[in-house]
Amino acid sequence: MTPRQRILATLNRQPVDRLPVDLWHTAEVIADLRRHFGVDDDFAMWRALGLDKIVWNFIGYQNEEGTQAGAQSGAGAESGGDRTMWGVPLKEIQAGEAHYAEFGSAPLAGYETPESLDEYPWWPKLDRFDYDGAVALAKKASADYAVIGPWVSLFEIYCQMRGLEQSMMDLIEDPELVDAILDRIEDIQSQMLKRLLPLVQGHHDLVFVSDDIAGQQSLLLSPPMWERHLQPRLTRWCELIHSHGMKVFYHTDGAARPLLRRIIDCGVDVLNPIQHACPGMDMAELKAEFGKDVIFHGGVDNQSVLPFGTVDQVRAEVKDCLRTLGAGKEGYICSSCHNVQAGTPVENILAMVDAALHPEQP
Repeated sequence: MTPRQRILATLNRQPVDRLPVDLWHTAEVIADLRRHFGVDDDFAMWRALGLDKIVWNFIGYQNEEGTQAGAQSGAGAESGGDRTMWGVPLKEIQAGEAHYAEFGSAPLAGYETPESLDEYPWWPKLDRFDYDGAVALAKKASADYAVIGPWVSLFEIYCQMRGLEQSMMDLIEDPELVDAILDRIEDIQSQMLKRLLPLVQGHHDLVFVSDDIAGQQSLLLSPPMWERHLQPRLTRWCELIHSHGMKVFYHTDGAARPLLRRIIDCGVDVLNPIQHACPGMDMAELKAEFGKDVIFHGGVDNQSVLPFGTVDQVRAEVKDCLRTLGAGKEGYICSSCHNVQAGTPVENILAMVDAALHPEQP
């Protein structure tokens, strides 16, 4: 099977010759792997690794001239330039070997009524998205690989625009303002998807909905808050994405177990990243409870095992993921649990991929 065939068969609950293996990585890890294999581009590196890579297709956004002329922006910290398309300033952070763009001040923090939102200058405009670029990449990548994108979000964008502390207070003190802001965040991205998805149909397989609703120990918001503010919006997005024949790939880090049934029931097809170090996220239990209803993606610990473990520990971690999340040889795409971070030994990355490609080996 080709990488694309293997991913699509897994998504559609069809037989596969082996479980597929994906990899999320930072720019530093990309550079390390390119050097290791002596190649000049990501596609050659993925082929050298033997990955069933799900290729990212972020849609670019052109900010208005005079604010960020000539630079492609985007929704989150992967953006280029000095701010996201939502107007959130970005700041450059160097932490050891790692370089990050992190969020600066919250530009919507001073807007305290639904009416005041009309005055916010950074609401994205639909004609500034780079639809042509997204179509070109989808056509190129889909020749060999499954394709995912764009990145859309509700609560994460809200928290970026209002600030995390203020966002938590808003949920308690001003739910009407929360709804008003989320209405705009949802509508802008829904209109973008309605333009983009027909253009990439046949070359695009999944849409990435990223909405972290949990931390390392517990939920970030209560189930009733999630049901009011996020459940109906996620359901609408799932229906929109499915109407174009694509799957919903849903990302939330952390201890999300109390909301997983309701998230899946919205129409989510793939759940990521399965951060099993967190309370309630036991892999065998998740497979038993949700395995018939959702495909799992991720699982391989990148907080301790991948960066700091031995090769043998990495292999054991992968085998545990295959045994639990991949039980029955179906419903699982093995991958790092979020991005492999800068400084992770190349031999550990190679061991992860090799253990997934050759599960029969000791």
